[in-house]
Amino acid sequence: MNQNSCDYVLPTSSVRVIPPNRRSVTGFLSWRGQRSIQYESTLERDFLTQQEFSLAVCDVISQPCIFPFTTRTGRTANYTPDFLVVYGADSAPLQHQRRPMLVEVKPETEWREHWREWLPKWKAARRYAASQGWTFRIHDESRIRTQALANIQFLRRYRNNVYPSQESDWIVNGVRELGAATFDYLLAKHFQGIYAAQGVGHLWSLLTSRRLDCDICQPLSGDTELWVPDEI
Repeated sequence: MNQNSCDYVLPTSSVRVIPPNRRSVTGFLSWRGQRSIQYESTLERDFLTQQEFSLAVCDVISQPCIFPFTTRTGRTANYTPDFLVVYGADSAPLQHQRRPMLVEVKPETEWREHWREWLPKWKAARRYAASQGWTFRIHDESRIRTQALANIQFLRRYRNNVYPSQESDWIVNGVRELGAATFDYLLAKHFQGIYAAQGVGHLWSLLTSRRLDCDICQPLSGDTELWVPDEI
């Protein structure tokens, strides 16, 4: 899949550097081994983890833009949303492809407590996003800390495992020929007896490296159906 194909004029870097904060966890997440993206909470880190796994996502830009808005008291202030999610181009006509998504990551308890105060800047964010051809969304735990994230976190333990490339190609090509196959079927076909334990790690590593795909929103098990992603 072409993960660098974007048909919008987009920011290329953050407009703001996140300072160290004793009240929250700040850090950097390695984005597909190419660069690091800064976050300023564990919820933002989990959001990035979720987006990195998605083959539909081309890129994520932290602190992508800044624009003014008028507060409830009539004061002018500036707002910098947390992320811009950019989706890769697909075969659909441009008007039907997913537009970049401007995202504010906020814990549910915080936005419920402050929603009246924050509503003006969120309305401004929707207007700004629309002017750029984007959408605007607020993501809290209900959208981030899902079954999909639990699966992705489980799979990350296999991301640095190394297996013979010839064996990996053999498995992937076999799945491509079949169209789809369950985890248990592939384990029995390719790894028998004393090799079964190694096979478990090998199959999960092909999923976390995105050479294979599945419905990541469902619990992972031996019945999980695997297939080769489009254009992989």
